[in-house]
Amino acid sequence: MTSPRHTPEVGTRVVHRRYVPYSHAHYAGNLVDGAYSLALFGDVATEMCIRTDGDEGLFASYSDVQFRAPVRAGDVLEITCDLVRVGTRSRVLELAVHVVARGAANPERPGAAEVLSEPLLATTATGTVVVPA
Repeated sequence: MTSPRHTPEVGTRVVHRRYVPYSHAHYAGNLVDGAYSLALFGDVATEMCIRTDGDEGLFASYSDVQFRAPVRAGDVLEITCDLVRVGTRSRVLELAVHVVARGAANPERPGAAEVLSEPLLATTATGTVVVPA
């Protein structure tokens, strides 16, 4: 069953949450590579296109990608996508990854973790997607 096509509106927001498994750590200190955040941006952008245009859309470009803080295995991430400009076929998105919880393992409690009192801004970008006319 398909839903009716909606008119894209500036201000529309999509939010995902994701746990970062330890199998995705690539570097010392359980760091995850920056491409991990970009893949998450692709996921929220796809949902945005589905919600606003009834199509998965395609990423055309990223601009101003900034890696502001590390993402680590054991983190819980909140990924946001805000629609900021609507063209005939293009959509400009503001994207962000925030760390909202982080593993805090120690020898006595290897699965210990904590919710952060303030989310930590890890990655930001502006993205442009295109959808069919």
